[in-house]
Amino acid sequence: MKIFVARLAGTSVFDPAGDPIGRIRDVVAGLRGTRPPSVHGMVVEVQPRRRVFLPMTRVRGIEAGAVVFTGKLNVRRFVKRASETLVIGEMLDLTVTVDGEPMTVYDVAMEETKPSVWEITKVAAYRGRRRREPRIAAWDEVSGFDVLQKDQGAAGLIAAFESMRPADMASALHELPGKRRVEIARALDDDRLADVLEELPPRDQIGILGTLEPERAADVLEEMGPDDAADLLHDLPEEQASQLLALMEPQEAAPVRRLLSYPTDTAGGMMTTEPVILPPSATVAEALAHIRHKDLTPAVAAQVYVTRPPNETPTGPYLGVTHFQRLLRDPPSTLLGAVLDPSIDPIRPDFTLPDVAFYLASYNLVAAPVIDELGRLVGAVTVDDVLDHMLPADWRERAHP
Repeated sequence: MKIFVARLAGTSVFDPAGDPIGRIRDVVAGLRGTRPPSVHGMVVEVQPRRRVFLPMTRVRGIEAGAVVFTGKLNVRRFVKRASETLVIGEMLDLTVTVDGEPMTVYDVAMEETKPSVWEITKVAAYRGRRRREPRIAAWDEVSGFDVLQKDQGAAGLIAAFESMRPADMASALHELPGKRRVEIARALDDDRLADVLEELPPRDQIGILGTLEPERAADVLEEMGPDDAADLLHDLPEEQASQLLALMEPQEAAPVRRLLSYPTDTAGGMMTTEPVILPPSATVAEALAHIRHKDLTPAVAAQVYVTRPPNETPTGPYLGVTHFQRLLRDPPSTLLGAVLDPSIDPIRPDFTLPDVAFYLASYNLVAAPVIDELGRLVGAVTVDDVLDHMLPADWRERAHP
């Protein structure tokens, strides 16, 4: 039975008891000249974002949506050897020659040639840039896998990772060689790259952003949340950060500039400038429609802030907050001005990190409104913002060891 490797990306892995333990992120192979490459095993991502190696000799079955193994899984972090190749990360998108004609690889197939012995036997490739005339060729009909290529492209790998959450794709990107990481970053859409950058360690963020043209880098920053963009700019050299801010659209740069004006370990430096804000005349039904938006994180969607116009930060006078649970209990036609929580006092931008953490813990909240000296809402601090700053500075590096 032939298994196309790109389709394995994200497949769940189950232990002998039937319990899920992780997901397939890549397949490890060893090139052997003109002989079909031997498949050594699979790279499995287990929580918390740790990549381990599953030998093919332990694989008991590969089915639709499931890989089952026997024995015990070694949880030591996977490290690729110099003689090994990551099939998804390094072989897809290569330009190879099939019967004398250049073609681009979009998948390869492996099969069990002997009991517990797997080899890559087929190569799926296409002509041109639009996958014209796709062809599946035997391994011995293809040449070029052993040639270092300056520009490999990234369409096939991006397609393989398309269904991944941004955090999982960031983990996959972190594990790739620097050359491939740059190729993929350049090929991603601005919004997708922004989502992935938010999940990467600062060192990777800075490295990727530095490979982009300044105008493209500014576009990507515009797609990021203002708080994440401010954190990234804070880590850049001052001259580069100023250049990128100047290239951003003024309305997109304004909240980022405000965040950069606060110390990073204060409520003002941690907050998001885009919480859900509505006037007191809005109804419960309108509020529920706003917090259903798929791009909102659960912490941001947990509360609706009520202010006088304008209803964008910095707003008009802050009136109060209502929680999504209260919204679920009241009739849809109820005005928000009638369902405010009088027990929640806002915090100031100069609240320190310990102050904010104490506030959230004391009142069992997942977010807190931040108002300025004029009584205007300038943002909201969420529990995930606090965790980002309370964890060790290299916590993302530990998540992507």
